[in-house]
Amino acid sequence: MKRVYVNEEWCLGCHLCEYNCAFAATGETDMAKALQGVEIHPKVQIEGDGRISFAVSCRHCDDPICMKSCIAGAISKRDGVVHVDKDKCVGCYTCVLVCPYGAVLPAPDGHAIRKCELCTDNACGEPACVKGCPNGAIVFEER
Repeated sequence: MKRVYVNEEWCLGCHLCEYNCAFAATGETDMAKALQGVEIHPKVQIEGDGRISFAVSCRHCDDPICMKSCIAGAISKRDGVVHVDKDKCVGCYTCVLVCPYGAVLPAPDGHAIRKCELCTDNACGEPACVKGCPNGAIVFEER
């Protein structure tokens, strides 16, 4: 299965992956119009200490502990992709606590969670963070 991988040595910490992720979720065609003046809530996050930067996103684990810990059964895995059913999520954030990668985040509405679903709901062909990375630091490949 293809997954998102990060080449830390190429990451500039520019946050364009975050903007492309947020833009893909809007369904709009013009990024400037869609995101201007809007607080973004991407499903990928840039972390770093100034010397090294890297993107953190869901690893779509073979045996996802977030799915096992979900008391509402809101997290499932289909075709190798870990999905969240926001209608089932009760906002207990157990999945946020157990994710070893810090890739499951509270949603801005405070009721559900947000995580990368490889842009399967946006029909981009490949994740928007990969398409938008100017340095090739984020790749979508099988290893």
